[in-house]
Amino acid sequence: MSDVNPILSGSAQSIAAYQDAIEQSTKAVVEWLKQPEMYQGKTVEQLRERINLNFTSQGLGNQAAIERAVEYFLKDSLLVHHAQCVAHLHCPSLVISQAAEVLINATNQSMDSWDQSPSATIIEIKLIEWLREQVGYAAGDAGVFTSGGTQSNLMGLMLARDAFFARQGHSIQQNGLTGDLSKIKVFCSESAHFSVQKNMALMGLGYRSVTQVKTDAFSRMDLADLKDKLAQAKANGEQVMAIVATAGTTDAGAIDPLADIAALAAEHQIWMHVDAAWGGALLLSEKYRHFLNGLELADSVTLDFHKQFFQTISCGAFLLKDARHYELMRYQAAYLNSDFDEEHGVPNLVSKSLQTTRRFDALKLWMGLEALGKKQYAEIIDNGVTLARDVAEFVKTQPHLELVMEPQLASVLFRFRPQSDDMAFVALLNQRIGDVLLASGSANVGVTEADGVTCLKLTLLNPTVCLEDVKVLLASVKATAEQLLKA
Repeated sequence: MSDVNPILSGSAQSIAAYQDAIEQSTKAVVEWLKQPEMYQGKTVEQLRERINLNFTSQGLGNQAAIERAVEYFLKDSLLVHHAQCVAHLHCPSLVISQAAEVLINATNQSMDSWDQSPSATIIEIKLIEWLREQVGYAAGDAGVFTSGGTQSNLMGLMLARDAFFARQGHSIQQNGLTGDLSKIKVFCSESAHFSVQKNMALMGLGYRSVTQVKTDAFSRMDLADLKDKLAQAKANGEQVMAIVATAGTTDAGAIDPLADIAALAAEHQIWMHVDAAWGGALLLSEKYRHFLNGLELADSVTLDFHKQFFQTISCGAFLLKDARHYELMRYQAAYLNSDFDEEHGVPNLVSKSLQTTRRFDALKLWMGLEALGKKQYAEIIDNGVTLARDVAEFVKTQPHLELVMEPQLASVLFRFRPQSDDMAFVALLNQRIGDVLLASGSANVGVTEADGVTCLKLTLLNPTVCLEDVKVLLASVKATAEQLLKA
């Protein structure tokens, strides 16, 4: 082993090596942050050719390994904080979140038992209690931090499934799936996140178990169609295991009519899960909190903090309205959550999570809330929603730019509309606009579909971006379109 022990520890050599490595990495990041280009513009093929692993028998040492990471990773990374980087629900991060990562990584706490993460366990529990309060749930700590929306949605659907079978006197945990599974359905809107289908497949019920409900002109679940499909399911002898409502669809930012859906779910005794991975940020909003009215009626809720809470990836949470449902997935292991610990009030969070070893990502949200305070947090969340509305009004004034849908959260759907009735041509043109802008390294604009219309998407999460920045981007869109039309 080298003279400098590579393991982080309290020795003088280790501390010195840690400080050197962190300083070298920090300096590289500072220089990277200063570069003007959003992306260096390398293609998939160029990156494949450029990036090669260099695992030698003796090792390169920390300094050389960091230098190679800077050259082959950092320099060719996307600047997510760049004013022209607006394609996805991919946020720039808070400075305090970066500081939290230093503490999380150095301490390497594991959230599966209290004796591996004592203070971290208590902080996470208190944050879950606070998040439940924001949603409108009763006091309690039924919930857990997760890797993000897909995992949280899986937890909601899994517990909905197990509760569904438990009401029939059958334990999925003990005895597995049973009966005619083709008769079990989950409802979600046509605009719901793909993780509904993905998770139903993972749970052994398949894509066919998902019934998609029509959406209205704003991509929100259509209540009339939901009622019709519930009636049709009953007539077909099908049983609806869960209704998944969305508070913030990926493209349109649409929020389903939560209170009305909850009323229907209660009437039919169906579990209601709300995917609020994006829209859940409005829990802190001063202007738009009312968009989430009815969230408190859901049986379970997904929240993400690596979207409009501006935390580093990954950071999400799952909240469960009724703590007794956690018994459906509880498993005891003497080495993690023993009877003895439970009898003596030792909180081991492994019983609440699909993961065993798990990072202390809750620290990022805690430090963010303490550093910014609720008012400043509200301001940067509200900024995106307000900016999207201002951008939409500007788009309406621009020749050859067409607003596809009025914005609801912080996204704007629009397209370049040349004088052509060939919709296939118009769709391809907009796809190519997005591709050319990214390849040039100047901008990252989303390309998606809304009601069959291929369009461009601006996801305006960055609180440092203003209307003038977006006008520059829209000018680039128009210039690129004109170049493509000439070609």
